[in-house]
Amino acid sequence: MNWNTYIKSFQSYLKIERGLSINTVANYTFDLERLCSFLLVNEIAIAPEKINEETIEQFLYSVSKEVNARSKTRIISGLKSFFSYLIFEDYRTDNPMQLIEAPRVGRKLPDTLSLKDIDNLIGAIDVSTNEGERNRAILETLYGCGLRVSEITTLKISDLFFEEGFIKITGKGNKQRFVPIAGATQKYIEFYKSTIRNHMTIVKGFEDTLFLNRRGKQLSRAMIFTIIKTLAVKINLQKNISPHTLRHSFATHLLENGADLRSIQMMLGHESITTTEIYVHLDRKHLTHIVNSFHPRKH
Repeated sequence: MNWNTYIKSFQSYLKIERGLSINTVANYTFDLERLCSFLLVNEIAIAPEKINEETIEQFLYSVSKEVNARSKTRIISGLKSFFSYLIFEDYRTDNPMQLIEAPRVGRKLPDTLSLKDIDNLIGAIDVSTNEGERNRAILETLYGCGLRVSEITTLKISDLFFEEGFIKITGKGNKQRFVPIAGATQKYIEFYKSTIRNHMTIVKGFEDTLFLNRRGKQLSRAMIFTIIKTLAVKINLQKNISPHTLRHSFATHLLENGADLRSIQMMLGHESITTTEIYVHLDRKHLTHIVNSFHPRKH
C-alpha cells in the first residue's frame, strides 16, 4: 500500500473508532501529507511501515523552521497516533516516534472580554438588516451558552428545548450535552426565527439548521470569525478575538460570579477538569475573594 491508502484508512479509524472531530482528523491528515511532501521533495522513497526515527527527525527539523512549538507538538502527536494505528493493524511492530519528545509548550490563555466589551460588541451590530438580527442571536448564543464555533454552526432547531430551558449540543467526538439557555438568549433566537428565518428560501438538507447564510445554507466557521472580527474593528477593540473568546469569557464570568469548576466543565463539554482549569484562568482579585469569603480563619 502507498502513503495515501494508509492515510485514508487512518482517517476512517479516527472518525469511526475514535470518534474524533472533523477538524482534528483534518489536522492529522494535513500533517501526514506534509510528511509525504517532505519525502517527495527530498527524494526519499520509503513506505510508512519502513520509515525510521532518523527520517522523521529530519522532517521535524525542517518543519520546525516554519511552525511554532504548539504546532510542532500537534504534528508529533498526530504522527504518534498514525504509527500506533499501524502497529494496531499489524503493519509495523515498532513506533518510530517512541523516543521523539514534543517541545514544552506553556499554557496559552485566550483573551477574555469584560461585560462592557461584550455589550459594546453586540451593540455595534446593525440590527436593521436581516443579517444583523441573525448575528445578534449568534453572539448572544455563543456568549450565553459558551459554545464552540463548530457547535453554533451545526446547531439545529430540533436541538432547542426552550420550555425546559436547555439546548442540546453535539460537541467534539459527537459527544452530546445539554446546556442551560437563559430567557434573554431564547428571545433573540425566537425573534430571528420568526422574523428572518421563516421568510427565507432554505436549501434542501438545511431545513433543521438554525443559523443560515443568505443562500439558505449552513454558515461556515470562517463566516463566524469574520462577523466577530469585523465588529471588533468597528468598536476599536484592541484585542485579537475570535468566537472562542466569547466561550472563554462565558466560563470566566461564571467562575468570577461564584459558579463551581465542575458545573462549568459540564457546560463547556470538557472531558477533563484539567482542560477547564486551563481555559478558566483565575485572577488574583477572585482568589482573594474566595479566601476572604470561605476560609475558616478569615477574621
